[in-house]
Amino acid sequence: MIELQDVSRVYHRGADEIHALEHVTLHIARGRFAALMGPSGSGKSTLLNILAGLDRPSRGSVVVAGQKLNDLSEDELAAFRARHVGFVFQFFNLIPVLNARQNVELPLLLTHLGKAERRERAQTALRVVGLGERAEHTPSELSGGEQQRVAIARAIVTDPEIVVADEPTGDLDAKNAVEILALLRDLARDFGKTVVMVTHDPRGEAFVDEIHHLDKGVLGDPAPEPRA
Repeated sequence: MIELQDVSRVYHRGADEIHALEHVTLHIARGRFAALMGPSGSGKSTLLNILAGLDRPSRGSVVVAGQKLNDLSEDELAAFRARHVGFVFQFFNLIPVLNARQNVELPLLLTHLGKAERRERAQTALRVVGLGERAEHTPSELSGGEQQRVAIARAIVTDPEIVVADEPTGDLDAKNAVEILALLRDLARDFGKTVVMVTHDPRGEAFVDEIHHLDKGVLGDPAPEPRA
């Protein structure tokens, strides 16, 4: 599903060059739950952004879902992301004045679906994350864990093949963090999604299929982990 070959990313800040990634080769199979781990500044989020089509490599090849992203224009990349990738972030980024179902519906407004089908798909996504009965509640009426579940429902409502999650438990207490990790694991195990998560949370190690460690932009050997 995800194939990065000899990928480097260099940023220019004035006369300085910042080497965020150095010759990274990474392969993640369909339906796997993979974690990218490492210290702050190690390149985890840069790598996540490149494989999700949010950023481009300076060198190397990026093939995701059978599509070579290097070859795509900005508009084609945007269409690729809308079709293939769901995004989950540390901060839930929900719109306060919309209820849970309306928040989940937002990505569907870019499609040709009618109002009734958008509503049904949003309701289905909420049921998948265990919030079918909370569809009419606004974010302020939901706990942090519930808000992150709404954000995950929004990420999967378009039925993407890949879900990328950047520190999805970073703003949650221990109980809710474990529940979100279990939910992401279930998306891979039960729904065949390929899930790639950046995390500092050591609890994540018990839930993922494989761990890829980064340090100063260099990727170490993967460490497989048994599913919980």
